[in-house]
This record gives sequence, structure tokens and C-alpha cells, in this order.
Amino acid sequence: MRSQRNEPRDREPVMTPRSILFLCVANSARSQMAEGLARQLFGDDVRVQSAGSEPSRVNPYAIRALEEIGIDISGQSSKSVDTIDPASVDLVITLCAEEVCPAFLGKAQRMHWPLQDPDRKQEELSDEERLQHFRVARDQIKGRLQVLAALHDLPEGLDPREFHASIRVPDLAAATRFYAWLLGISPKEWTHRYVIFVHERFKVNFVLLVDDGLTLHQDTLYHLGVDVGSRQAVIEAHQRAAGAGWPIDKPARTTWRGTPLHELWLKDPGGNLVEVYARLTENELSEMPSDKEPVLLV
Repeated sequence: MRSQRNEPRDREPVMTPRSILFLCVANSARSQMAEGLARQLFGDDVRVQSAGSEPSRVNPYAIRALEEIGIDISGQSSKSVDTIDPASVDLVITLCAEEVCPAFLGKAQRMHWPLQDPDRKQEELSDEERLQHFRVARDQIKGRLQVLAALHDLPEGLDPREFHASIRVPDLAAATRFYAWLLGISPKEWTHRYVIFVHERFKVNFVLLVDDGLTLHQDTLYHLGVDVGSRQAVIEAHQRAAGAGWPIDKPARTTWRGTPLHELWLKDPGGNLVEVYARLTENELSEMPSDKEPVLLV
């Protein structure tokens, strides 16, 4: 009789929006930069719009900040949220911090990225200082959008039972894509500096952090691991990892020394080792060879 532990479980969908709406009050700076950045990142795969509750104009500093990275938003316009058809949107991202964000009707999924308004009208600033505020907001939005883009159209992932821990990574977006695939969930939240995975099914709070130039080594991280429940699931994980193009460090095999396991070793985009494993049943333990040498499963 198959154990309940190995039964298939309901999977949470990974975020793959086909239409995104960015909202802030004036639809002048943050949401306009987000629109331009998202159009470049997603191309024709995603419809991108922006709007505000008190639309004004596209801020010239927003135009200049994006021109510096080769994106032209001078042809964009400031629009009222009332002109947006709710049926045309499946993800709404609000960018207000101190202000009250615009209300939006409809059943779209919602995310809130609170970013300080770069247009500091109350401050006496030079032209360069003012532009620098827009550069900061631009880069923060870009980092968050890169994470969202990395989650788009993921290949079919695993069905894990256990996971640990918190690590630093050299490429936040690439690591997010790998671990969203590995865990089968989208992050709960992220900024330009970290991504947080919270998996209610097996009680995991997993955090990815910007590397900040620190080198990982055996004293700071040995490996990460996920339990997928059975020998067949480990074999299928090998096949899916190969199909997705993830680096396989050691192919699926059964090992007997230490804790007997069916296991597959992958490497994440930062080179960290990840063990995909399942504990052996009593019948499988009885198959242990006398030399205890690993047995390949693929």
C-alpha cells in the first residue's frame, strides 16, 4: 500500500502574468519607469500598462533616468486608472509608499512594492541630485521586475516535502527562478535585495539574499536539500532537471553509507549544491548490496 507521504499533492501555481498594470498616484515617475522597464523585459509576452488616481505627465527625470540605460519612455502618457479595463489585467502592482495608492476594481492578483517617490519637490536639490533619486528608484524597480521576469514560464518543477535554509547568491533573479522551480511556488515577497519563499505545506521560510561580494564556502553552507518522497520521484526529478537545463552534479542514485537515500545532486545558478532525495522504504533497504556501493537510478 502506498504511503500517504508519497501521494501527489495540490501544487500552488507559479506566477506567470500575461497582463500587468502598475499604479501610483500621479502616474508620472515610478509607474512610468516600471512600465518602460517591464516592456523591455517581457517584450510581446506580457501586456504592460500603467495608470494613476491623479494622472499628470511623464516626469522628464523619469525619461532621462531610463534614457541612461537605453529605454525611451518619452512616448508614454499619464493615464487615469478609470480608463483601464479590469478584464485586461491579471496582475496589479502598486508602487506608492507614503501616499494612498489608487483603488482598482477587478479580480486581478495584487502585489505592493512601496517605493519612495523620487520626485522630492519639497527639497532644494541640484539637477544631478534630483536625477540621482530617479536612478535609485529605477534600479530598485528594475531589480524587482527582473525577479518577476525570472518567474515567468517556468518548466514543470518538483513536489518537495522538506527544505532549508537561508543563503547569499550572486544573481538574485537567476537564483529566484531556480528555487521557484525547485519548490514549486512563487516567492511571498521580494525587494531588489532579497527574495522570501514561505511554503505553508512543509513549513519553510527560505530567504535568498544579495551576495554583496561574499564568497560561499563549506564553513558557511554545506548544501541544501528537498525530500521528494520516493525513488520514482527522484528519478523524475533527474529527468525534469535535465529537461530544464539545470546542472546535474551527480545523477540520480541510491546510496547506502550514512543515511540510506535515493538522491540526486544539482547545482543552483550560484554553484551551491542541492540534494533532491527520498528515504528508503523497508523493502528497499533489504536490497542493500554487500559492498554498499551506490546504485545508479538513471
